[in-house]
Formats: sequence, C-alpha cells, structure tokens
Amino acid sequence: MELQLAGRTAFISGSTQGIGLAIATQLAEEGARVIVNGRSQEAVDRAVAELRRAHPGARHEGVPADFADDEAVARLVGELGEVDILVNNVGVFGLADFATTGDEDWERYWQVNLLSAVRLSRAVLPRMLERGTGRVLLISSESGVNVPADMVPYGVTKAALIALGNGLAKLTRGTAVTVNTILGGPTYSHGVASVVERIAAESAAPVDAIKAHVIGGNRTTLLERFIEPREIAALAAYLSSPLASATNGAALRADGGVLTGML
Repeated sequence: MELQLAGRTAFISGSTQGIGLAIATQLAEEGARVIVNGRSQEAVDRAVAELRRAHPGARHEGVPADFADDEAVARLVGELGEVDILVNNVGVFGLADFATTGDEDWERYWQVNLLSAVRLSRAVLPRMLERGTGRVLLISSESGVNVPADMVPYGVTKAALIALGNGLAKLTRGTAVTVNTILGGPTYSHGVASVVERIAAESAAPVDAIKAHVIGGNRTTLLERFIEPREIAALAAYLSSPLASATNGAALRADGGVLTGML
C-alpha cells in the first residue's frame, strides 16, 4: 500500500531503539524525512547512520534531548522546525511499589511520559492547524486502560496520555490535522529484551523459554506472544498517512488482544 508520505517530515521522540526506532524506520521506508531523538548524541548518531545507510541520499537527522531535563527539552522545542508528523513516543516504564514510590519518581514519570507530549504538541500543533494539515500520534499503552497494580505510576501517566490525545483532537475541527493514540500491548522492546535476557542468564534457561513464561502469565492475551516493535510501527505509519484522514480522536489498540473490552 502506498502511504503517500514522500516529502513529509516526521519527528519521533525516543527513537534510537525499540518502538521509536521501528516507527522511524517504517516512516523512512515510506519516503518520509525522519528526525530521530534520544538521550545521548552517540545513540542519535548511531540511529541516523543506520537510517542513512538504508536510504542513501535521504536527509534524515537527529536531535539529542533527555525529556527529564527541562533545559534540554526547551532547546529541542526551540530548534524544531516545520514538522508534518509528530510521534510522541518517548517514555519510561518499570515495576514500582506504590507505597514506596516517592514524589521524585512520580515527577520523572510525569515529565517523560506526559509532559514530553504536552511540550512537543504545544510547539508543533498550532503550526499544523495554521497550515490545515498534519498528524500527531501519542504512543500510550493498554496499561493506561487497565492499570497494573505493580506499575501504577506508569499506568496513570499512560492514561493521562490517552486523555491528552482526546482533548487535542477537538482542536482540529474543520482541518486535515488528526490526533490519535496507539494503545500498545506487551512489546519485545529493547528494555524488555534486556530484562528477559538477564533472567535467562541468571536461571541458565533459553531466552525463548523465558519469553514464553512471561507472556504466558498474561491471561487475556490473544496473540500469546510478545508484540514486535515493527507491528506497532505499521499502525503508526498508517495513522501518519493521508489514507487515515477519517481517523481522528481515536485510541486504537495494537495490544495483541490483551484488553477484553469490545471498544
């Protein structure tokens, strides 16, 4: 399917690995000019080099910024030019005991998972509305709908991200700008892979066996395996395209059937 993304410029936060890099790769393959982002210059340079090798002559770029650092974020927002596609992907996750999770940890979740999208959308969306066209995506999670007891800060911020997308979409009335949210499910991202590999090494078990054991503990998954980052990226690429013009203000599931509701 031709997604008509040639000549479009896309910025993807948190895109030097995992889901973010998969989205950047997919958009680049569809002809978009991609601007990647990561916390370190080294990680950004590595991702940009990978994209340029795959697409010689393409003007892919990268901007380092840690979204837990207010000054770094302010610089990034100030330097960001015209963007046709904004993918708010950056995020932190982890197990967290609610009773012992302090305000500093909560603040980090809010800054990275929610306020990154607020700040980037505030910088980019008004210009999209002026032009009358553009795409804003927010990468949330099924954990924002069914908040895990051992990941309350993560789930709460992902729920807030869904609410943000719902509100921003209402600003696009009468334009060709859309704002949509993707609810990802258990994905074999870089962070998850590191944890699985560590457990496998500690228990002297095959990585595939540990993956099967972990996903087997999820009683509602229909996919019965981890989602691959490229599977999330495929939906992101479609929503970034003109073909998705009638999809706006939606929270779309790419969760492997983990959520049990019909809608």
